[in-house]
Amino acid sequence: MANDFPGLRPGEAAPAFSLAAANGEGAVSLADLHGRSFLIGLFRGLHCPFCRRQLRQFAALQPALSEAGVETLAVINTPLERARLYLQFQPTPVTVLCDPECRTHRDFGVPLAAIAPADAQEPQWPLHTSFEQFAAARINPGGELAEPAQPMKANDLLNAKDGFELHDIDRSISEKYGTQLVGHFLVDTSGCIAWAEVEARDGPDGLGTFPTAERIIAAAREVAVSATK
Repeated sequence: MANDFPGLRPGEAAPAFSLAAANGEGAVSLADLHGRSFLIGLFRGLHCPFCRRQLRQFAALQPALSEAGVETLAVINTPLERARLYLQFQPTPVTVLCDPECRTHRDFGVPLAAIAPADAQEPQWPLHTSFEQFAAARINPGGELAEPAQPMKANDLLNAKDGFELHDIDRSISEKYGTQLVGHFLVDTSGCIAWAEVEARDGPDGLGTFPTAERIIAAAREVAVSATK
């Protein structure tokens, strides 16, 4: 990860959090996980088809991560009741936590991409990108689309493909946090970040591209080996 790109880095302490569980009782906090390694994915809301796909990948990876001694958490930018309704029809073994205001994303340093004013001298991704740069982006990370599409258009196409109907709350979240980037962090038993990846660090053409299963498993195994030393 480029040194000047936002996001907490390996060696830094994971920030405290306490979030309501959409598929469990009560809340889960950093303190609850003391002494345990965990992978935490900080996603956009369920309105994001790429994040829903990554949540399914998390579910498929959970047995291997558990074998490596790593718990799996997914934080979604979706209100609790809306998330619970979705999970009734799309259950997952992954612990899903709700943060509709993206506080945890901010605490981990995962940025909300912002369009710079038109008169900005040096627009820079992701905190001050230009409208032209974002509009020109084309993505198709999973190869599901007939051709690469502008990120917001890609969202619409995949939601239609999935039969996912956005409700008013989804639209409200998307309007406010639609350009929230996604972060993946492995936290070791000491509570420090051991591995991290933040989405689209090289520009908006990387939106929707998340760590592969192989990268996540390799990082988890490395953390497990380090814990035994």
